Amino acid sequence: IPFFLLAGYIMERSGIAARIVALMEALVGSMTGGLALATVAVATFWGAVSGSGPATVAALGLILIPGMAKAGYDKAFAAATVSVTSGLAIVIPPSIAFIVYGSVADVSVPALFAAGFVPGIVVALFIMAAVLIISRKQGYRGQASGKSVGTALKEAFWGVMTPVVILGGIYGGVFTPTEAAAVAVFYGLFVGVFIYRTINSISILVEIFAASIRATAVVMLVVTCAGLFSWVASTVGLVEKGSAVLLAVSDNQWIVLLMINIILLLAGMLLDAISIYYVFLPFMLPIMAHFNWDPVWFGIMMTVNLAVGQVTPPVAVNLYVGANISGISMERISKAALPLIFASLLALVVIIIFPDLSTFVPRMLGQ
Repeated sequence: IPFFLLAGYIMERSGIAARIVALMEALVGSMTGGLALATVAVATFWGAVSGSGPATVAALGLILIPGMAKAGYDKAFAAATVSVTSGLAIVIPPSIAFIVYGSVADVSVPALFAAGFVPGIVVALFIMAAVLIISRKQGYRGQASGKSVGTALKEAFWGVMTPVVILGGIYGGVFTPTEAAAVAVFYGLFVGVFIYRTINSISILVEIFAASIRATAVVMLVVTCAGLFSWVASTVGLVEKGSAVLLAVSDNQWIVLLMINIILLLAGMLLDAISIYYVFLPFMLPIMAHFNWDPVWFGIMMTVNLAVGQVTPPVAVNLYVGANISGISMERISKAALPLIFASLLALVVIIIFPDLSTFVPRMLGQ
């Protein structure tokens, strides 16, 4: 986790984000709603670099929100688009959330990484459909990029290769997920120092390390306290009693699944994803065993649900970051985010109904 957080901050400062944005603008910028579609595509791609929703909003918001506003898009809509799509950073691998889920539920992290691809793209497509409908309704026109696709692709090549190097190494058996995090750090430093030359002083490195240390400290404090709670709850029998309460309500797996998702959505409004894994997952493991649910599919469903939680007030961390960057109120950005949240929930329903969307890639890779 510390290495993936450090890699995310290095990628942010290396200039990869700006070049990926330029590539997406060259591809779809001239379409109706083109910049909105490009924003969703970039934020989805950046999930394969960052692994953290708030970090993705911070990395991309400074570039994308002013760019959309300058092109005539409503600023609240621009900020909401970046913030909601950035929630996919915990679904698109490599994901810190999957690492935590895998450790708590004793599930293969590479299998979770493989499983996250298709569901992440499904959610992104639903959000794209929503922003396209809104753009057509509001008359948001695209803005042609000043660069050709070839030029933009050439400049963004090293950024595009980031997930290829990280994930290709994992599934190619070259290194483990833990080792992949370290590789991501050195790859980001190589690109930032020698290719783009944006990391060109010791002071920048110190800033990067300081930011990653602060983020790591927060995560590890949460993991420590939540892990202690999980151990105590299991020791005194709360886990068994909590699971029994849910199973006593109904023996119909769809009703229980609906209840679990409602609980997770409500928890996501108040707690961060890592805390939810440690607090709620131990109660749900016996239920998974009772209904013989695939733990990989359940992990994907749970993570997508928690990604929505990052943009549902009152504790909507992604929206807070987006509001801070854009300089608009939480009320405005929350209102603009509602259609995109609804689209994400529709995608969650599809992921729940069709488990194969989450499991066929791990099966294909033999995970």
